Amino acid sequence: MPLSDLVAPNAVWPALRVNSKKQALQELAERAAQLTGRGEREIFETLQQRERLGSTGVGNGIAIPHGKMAKLDRLVGLFARLDKPIDFEALDGEPVDLIFLLLAPETAGADHLKALARVARLLRDPDLVQRLRASRDAEALYVVLTQPQPTTA
Repeated sequence: MPLSDLVAPNAVWPALRVNSKKQALQELAERAAQLTGRGEREIFETLQQRERLGSTGVGNGIAIPHGKMAKLDRLVGLFARLDKPIDFEALDGEPVDLIFLLLAPETAGADHLKALARVARLLRDPDLVQRLRASRDAEALYVVLTQPQPTTA
């Protein structure tokens, strides 16, 4: 599954200005509501509920908040590069500056897990992460996120 199936060019935020994890999730929920037609509050609650199970800050300055929602008709991704890193209660204790939000239909099952694994794999690539951190506009970020990745045999 190419990332271009998950993230539209208008779902990339090059310099999100937030001061906390909660504020980041609120801003992302607002943008996701515009992209999905779902309620901002409903999206925020879904993300908060998932965070209560354990932080989605996976380490190396990266967070992948995600959740499943009723009445969502497709997988939706949103990427944000933060203006300055924030505490996200990440597994490694490091502040987060790159966030990939993933929302899935309640019925997505394996597709949700495959998309989550794809995003996690992509964001484990140190070269790609460095290019994301160096990119300053939405178009450049979108290109880095969606370019075909070399496959390892």
